[in-house]
Amino acid sequence: MRPSIMVVGEAPGEQEDRQGLPFVGRSGQLLDNMLAAIAHHRDKNVYITNVVKCRPPGNRNPDAQEIAACASYLDRQIALIQPRAILAMGRFAAQTLMKKEASMQALRGQVHVVDVQDRQIPIVATYHPAYLLRRPVEKASAWQDLNRIASLV
Repeated sequence: MRPSIMVVGEAPGEQEDRQGLPFVGRSGQLLDNMLAAIAHHRDKNVYITNVVKCRPPGNRNPDAQEIAACASYLDRQIALIQPRAILAMGRFAAQTLMKKEASMQALRGQVHVVDVQDRQIPIVATYHPAYLLRRPVEKASAWQDLNRIASLV
């Protein structure tokens, strides 16, 4: 069964780097809870990856060169997985996938579409779980985004 949702984050963090898996640690636990709330699970119907495949030095934000170097890998992952929808977690993931320089507030709250190998895939941007752990007040907005993506699959 192909995953119905592809979750795309920005880059591996320290825990992800150690374990070799995307979205682990506290952020991963929150992501798992968020997905479970819309009846989706990473081991059943969700594929999780990152824009940048290696952890940037000092856990800094990925730069344009790093994003460009990994772009073909992400495009190929999307083409192979063929998700029904993509959940972009955080500003870097959303900007990269949508090829738009905009704030997270401008990107979230709507459905965007990306063309991958002559196929249109809807994308919903939402806050990264690490951001939600720092700013729990934004969880209500993330819940709206989760419901939006659930309605697409």
